[in-house]
Amino acid sequence: MASCFTTLLREEGPSALWRGWAGKFFGYGFQGGCRFGLYEYFKSLYSNVLGDCNRSFVFFASSASAEIFANVALCPFEAIKVQVQAQPQFARGLADGIPKLYASEGIFGFYRGLVPLLGRNLPFSMVMFSTFEHSVDFLYRNVILRRKEDCSRAQQLGVTCLAGYAAGSVGSFVSNPADNIVASLYNKKADSLILAVKKIGFINLFTRSLPIRLMLVGPVITLQWPTSGEITAEVVDKTL
Repeated sequence: MASCFTTLLREEGPSALWRGWAGKFFGYGFQGGCRFGLYEYFKSLYSNVLGDCNRSFVFFASSASAEIFANVALCPFEAIKVQVQAQPQFARGLADGIPKLYASEGIFGFYRGLVPLLGRNLPFSMVMFSTFEHSVDFLYRNVILRRKEDCSRAQQLGVTCLAGYAAGSVGSFVSNPADNIVASLYNKKADSLILAVKKIGFINLFTRSLPIRLMLVGPVITLQWPTSGEITAEVVDKTL
């Protein structure tokens, strides 16, 4: 990370650090809205349909359903962002990148990475939401030993921050291989999933860029969460 930072500054200047910001801002904004908003909708829906079914299954199903819509919204912006970051001569940003990509590849160009993007973000989202829900449950059950409603806003925020950072970190580790594959496909360093895996190397799939993702994703995920999370009736009874 340190060598990459200094190399970018030396060779391309500070502006290189902000390249592709518009695609990330709008793309991840739409993705976050769909991911968190639809998760709550699907969790309520599946809870009503499945009743007392295993709660982890409800978390997995809800997050997977929400993430499909979130990635369809994200994919066009991600395509432009990666192209702009990896090939500065391609475009300056969204405004000129969208027509250039459409002219060269058509609609397919915007969704070239949808399958590997889902391969990265579905496991990430499923693990992230489940980790968050169970972490909140664990903290109130074993650490706070009080109802959420009886805790101050500061205590609730502390639980959310701890659970959110744990969720983002665990999700990043699980999804890191697919993240490297997505970058390789978008940068056209490989034409298929198999070639991308061979070129990157199996070990590098898990380790490349992982520290950066852990530093970035954990705080970002933490900041997106309200003081929410599920606490079962059993947990509340035990803490009274």
